[in-house]
Amino acid sequence: MTGSERMTGSERSVRFDISEGVAELVLNRPAQLNAMTPEMVDQINAAVEQARDSARVLLVSATGRGFSAGRDIAGADPGAEDGGQVLTEIFNPMLQRVADLPFPTIAAVHGACLGVGLGLALACDVIFAAADAKFGSPFNKIGAVLDSGAHKVFVERLGAAVTLDLIYSGRFLSGTEAAAAGLVSRAVPTPELAETALDYARGLAQGPALAFAESKRLVREINDNPVTLARCLELEAGAQSRSSATRDYVEGFTAFLQRRQPTFTGA
Repeated sequence: MTGSERMTGSERSVRFDISEGVAELVLNRPAQLNAMTPEMVDQINAAVEQARDSARVLLVSATGRGFSAGRDIAGADPGAEDGGQVLTEIFNPMLQRVADLPFPTIAAVHGACLGVGLGLALACDVIFAAADAKFGSPFNKIGAVLDSGAHKVFVERLGAAVTLDLIYSGRFLSGTEAAAAGLVSRAVPTPELAETALDYARGLAQGPALAFAESKRLVREINDNPVTLARCLELEAGAQSRSSATRDYVEGFTAFLQRRQPTFTGA
């Protein structure tokens, strides 16, 4: 799906559009605070695959009062269902699909960002949070375990003590607090969130896509494995070798020397 083609229809729980290299995926169940059903996950998966084929940046946002309350537990069957199986078969593959995109991914978060909605935001590379956003784990109220990869990201960014405090107490971090703690990339005034995130996404779509992909792979490697300085230098040198063989590398250096803005093509 390219250009102005989009998913439409009142039944759609996800709005999707690609324009100028930016894929915009909008969660669209505002009456349910964008709580996710299996059908909604299917729509997200389809949109992400279309973005993989046609876009250079993915921007995830939401309509209504909040980003997402997580799973729509109206469809849950406590006492009969296997919660882990629900994660393994429905939600986790969607989160992995977003995390594995080879280009920049951005979440623009306002209001509640909980459960699998939190996981979706954390699966993105960059999170812009409205000052009134709410991040945390409400699972202490329903006897469930924080999921969607949040344990890993919380411990990496917040530390074990803060992670367990958030889990035990169920308290939330505002967007401003989450940015100050390093959980999200930036906090912005709520009225400026949509424009700020879209402008950022459009700027990235004009950037050196292959170099961005190399850095994304490097960050994933460093996050997921013990990496010494020597290994990091080796990885960076390999990435730079691949980058220097691209037309964007030549264009970037040439534009710098000619004192003009580069025109990157992703090649």
